[in-house]
Amino acid sequence: MNLNKVFILGRLTADPVVRATPTGQSVASFALATNRVWNDKAGQKQEQVEFHNIVVWGKQAEVASKFLKKGGLALIEGRLQTRKWEGKDGQQRNTTEIVADRIQLGPRPMGGGGGASFAKASADKGGETMNQEAPKAGEIPTIEVGGDEGEIKASDLNF
Repeated sequence: MNLNKVFILGRLTADPVVRATPTGQSVASFALATNRVWNDKAGQKQEQVEFHNIVVWGKQAEVASKFLKKGGLALIEGRLQTRKWEGKDGQQRNTTEIVADRIQLGPRPMGGGGGASFAKASADKGGETMNQEAPKAGEIPTIEVGGDEGEIKASDLNF
């Protein structure tokens, strides 16, 4: 039995680039950077960065282009694939890339206006409100539960 399965967690080096095939199918490509940190024999901290080319097809390509941004964290599940082609200079070229089957988006930063839209969305759901100031990056937002002076009643629980 053979297995070609890759799990990789890293940060995008640039925003995804989306194209369409002649048949109209969407394809997105981007690169992820991963790093390995270790101490050498002298006790000095060492770091090695690897760059991985990712290809995503279909509806996931559209989702990736909409939600993945440079510097964002993403978990990719897929398979390794090597492609060969002839370059403009006539030389044979090849590249190994990860063809993604599944993408899991990392946490989204709360700064830069994202917190304000989240506050409005939270205010519209079930009486829950969030402080109206957008939290700064790295801060935990305050969520207040509506009701009589913030008191939670047994009738409010779903179980």
